[in-house]
Amino acid sequence: MENVSANASAEGRRWRLARRSLPWGARTLVMGVLNVTPDSFSDGGLFFDRARALEHAERLVAEGADILDVGGESTRPGSADVDAEEESRRVVPVVEALAGRVSAPVSVDTTKASVARAALAAGAEILNDISALRFDPALADEAAQAGAGLVLMHSLGARATLHTLPPVEDVLGEVTNSLRASVAEAVGRGVARESIAVDPGFGFGKSHEQNVELLARLNEIAASFPDLPLLVGTSRKRFVGTLVGGAPVGERLHGTMATVAAAVLRGASVVRVHDVRAAVETVRVIDAVKAAGACHP
Repeated sequence: MENVSANASAEGRRWRLARRSLPWGARTLVMGVLNVTPDSFSDGGLFFDRARALEHAERLVAEGADILDVGGESTRPGSADVDAEEESRRVVPVVEALAGRVSAPVSVDTTKASVARAALAAGAEILNDISALRFDPALADEAAQAGAGLVLMHSLGARATLHTLPPVEDVLGEVTNSLRASVAEAVGRGVARESIAVDPGFGFGKSHEQNVELLARLNEIAASFPDLPLLVGTSRKRFVGTLVGGAPVGERLHGTMATVAAAVLRGASVVRVHDVRAAVETVRVIDAVKAAGACHP
């Protein structure tokens, strides 16, 4: 009976966004990636053209994306800094067009409060901050004022050192404690706790072994934030390629879906992916397995 009650409780949880809320816990949400950049590690330049970006976004929604995550600044190793004006120029028109064309809420992947403000005004409903407010704490003020969803992702160091700092000794403790501090910062600035999601930041300042450890111990992170959606982004990451024999970025689909399945089994409630159709089918199967396990412990 305890498992059945827990499942019923999960069905009642909702992630509050700017103009709606999304149920989480009973079904895994899929966030589709849309990079409007010339230099992202996986699809840089493919959707830099606005018309192609909108076409791809509509395809992602048709494939089952619950959320679209639009990014205007690459965070791959060695990527160039983008100032707020240029990032807004890339992101805002796409967000504005999508807000009137697709049913899925639009998220904006940014660390800058000014970009966040412009994107929210254009129709975005979620802010996805890879720095978890370390780069620009005022981003939380924009989320609070708009009532937007806010994703806080763990990372270390300045933007230039996101991928070059030596790994910490206790990765689970570092991720958990850092995210707790970021959640407290966001709440202190007026963001509703029901609007916050947390992300352990796979691939950001973690060794190959630590990425695998985080995936294996994801249930411990989920247990530390039981009232918050746990977002996981392993899509096409380097550690996935290493696990499948050094596969290049374009050949990491099967490895990525294995990490998606593992993440959902270990407590992820949102998965951020490039390959939406494959992820939707993967989480559908894993969600069914989890539901059957809850009914038949």
